[in-house]
Amino acid sequence: MPWPSASIRSGDKGVTVDVICDLRGINKDFALPTGGTVRVLENVSLEVKDQELIAVLGPSGCGKSTLMRILSGLIQADGGQVEYRGTPLTGINPGVAIVFQGAALYPWLTVRDNIVEPLRARGLDEVKANETAMRVIRVVGLAGFEEAYPRELSGGMKQRVGIARALAVEPEVLCMDEPFSQVDALTAETLRREVVHFWSDKDTNPKTIFMVSHDVKEVVFMATRIVVLAARPGRIRRIFENKLPYPRDYRSPAFLRLVDEIHAVITETEIPDAPAAPVHSAAWEPLPEVSMSEVVGLLEILDKRGGRENVFELADDLGREFGVVLGVVKAAELIDLVDTPKQEVIITDIGRTVLSKNIQERKLVFRDQVLQLRVVADVYEQIKHAGGKLDDDVVLTTAAMRLPYEDPERLLRTLVSWARTADLFDYDPERHILFIDQPT
Repeated sequence: MPWPSASIRSGDKGVTVDVICDLRGINKDFALPTGGTVRVLENVSLEVKDQELIAVLGPSGCGKSTLMRILSGLIQADGGQVEYRGTPLTGINPGVAIVFQGAALYPWLTVRDNIVEPLRARGLDEVKANETAMRVIRVVGLAGFEEAYPRELSGGMKQRVGIARALAVEPEVLCMDEPFSQVDALTAETLRREVVHFWSDKDTNPKTIFMVSHDVKEVVFMATRIVVLAARPGRIRRIFENKLPYPRDYRSPAFLRLVDEIHAVITETEIPDAPAAPVHSAAWEPLPEVSMSEVVGLLEILDKRGGRENVFELADDLGREFGVVLGVVKAAELIDLVDTPKQEVIITDIGRTVLSKNIQERKLVFRDQVLQLRVVADVYEQIKHAGGKLDDDVVLTTAAMRLPYEDPERLLRTLVSWARTADLFDYDPERHILFIDQPT
């Protein structure tokens, strides 16, 4: 696959570059369960130009995804203005399509129909919609898989379908929210190369890509311009013009120098030049990345062994790493299903109650127990306070403040898993919202 020449994109001398989207003085606040607010973005001004691949980078909780959603019109800023082609944006940005972290495909539709369906919704006739779908399928390297269903595809292939679906509407700006974070390293590297390749074709859309990433090497490999955000509140720390020629080599001295320079700036954002506002609410508990089905499995084993077992014996008998078993035990202990005196794991009366119930009755027990955790109770109250739907950046930002040494996205995954088991709330990863009632 040929790589683009650096001379065909924006930034070259003598090339006039249009501004497609203009963000001016953007502020965004989220409500806290205490009734106060936290500022996620503050005075962010940024032009998104024709024929550039711009990447936004920064620590967890800095508002990267929130900025992208404001640009696309999915959420509104609390201050400042967004313009599209010189006109103030109201509602969804007509020039933008989005690729999210998860492909969010319809499992009952084929690859082709997953791409055709949004085109039908836009009013394209069947012939034109199918022609467009087949074209973008070839662009993303899925020729031959048109009639496959999502369950038959690998993670990387599903993400290609998500990219193809976004390309099919021929956006001026393709927004990509950490699009390679859920595929393996080799697949991610291949997809990065392919995205740069189809972006470099100046005769087709998208002529501009706006991507959000946490991976410094990824953005140095792909982007023409790199925006580094500081956290709490999110604000632009520095913008790098990436002049490295294509194709880029991860091992080249110039590549590594730029990576090191960006790393240094991001590290500075973790030591703010102004003290963060204190958080007065009770601390959140870090949650082990464990499912409730694993906790029930632990209870069943303990029940068969008379209600107690040595934790080292558990790990040995289960044939699993000690750290994994310890995480399951910790999760069960957090919601009072086991006690752990010294090296023993002992099932509690509540744990025995769980085992005595059917699946639906267990949900009620889990609901009572997980709501005793401050992190679950706070997020549940935040969702209710927001009318049943809450942007996930509220949780990620709050987690970054209250648990600075934990991975906010991992906490969110576990929190959603436990909440689903307890029938408390759910999560729509495509729209980035937590919700109590099914979103419409």
